[in-house]
Amino acid sequence: MVYRKFVKRLLDLLLAIPMLTILLIPLIIVGIIIKLTSEGPVLFIQERYGRNSKPFALYKFRSMTNKAPVKANSEFEDITSYVTSFGMFIRKTSVDELPQLWNIIKGDMSFIGPRPLAKTDEKVLSLRKQNGADQVLPGISGLAQVNGRNNLSDEDKAAYDAKYAAHLSFRVDMLLTVETFVSVLKRDGVFKETVIDDNKSDKDMVRHDEESIDVSSKG
Repeated sequence: MVYRKFVKRLLDLLLAIPMLTILLIPLIIVGIIIKLTSEGPVLFIQERYGRNSKPFALYKFRSMTNKAPVKANSEFEDITSYVTSFGMFIRKTSVDELPQLWNIIKGDMSFIGPRPLAKTDEKVLSLRKQNGADQVLPGISGLAQVNGRNNLSDEDKAAYDAKYAAHLSFRVDMLLTVETFVSVLKRDGVFKETVIDDNKSDKDMVRHDEESIDVSSKG
């Protein structure tokens, strides 16, 4: 409970503030490239739902064209046709997520937690309310995220989110952080499944499988 209520937030701030300061100039350069290579705003700002299902404005670098329809990524038949050339790069490297450092500093998000969803994911949002997954801050990456988020059913997404919320701990957050970094470095991911088992201790909660997944498509 101490970690959930105080330590997790403190660690988020101790990491997010220095990161945003160090990356400020590179982030500005990324913004300039986005502006020069495609029409539209630098940032993609969208209402998402966080802890206790309260809405907030999420910030990302825009990676898609202005003609892209507003719907969940999993609903696109060919999402790549709407992604800009530079947008494909920043999505695969997760650079598009870096503006969310500001969301973390503001207290809207954490580094690790259930992915913040928009109204287009109404079913998962409803399931989260029922299973308690919306009782924690959403994250840039999380349990469902490293398990091929858009390849999962709505029920499975919500189940992963609920397991994370129920077992939130420093150890689980560190394990998921490591998996996230490795997945980003590999670009196509190396983990098929990470399982939190209600009957196991924290140190046994993460299991790695050899088969790879595509983690380049994100919510």
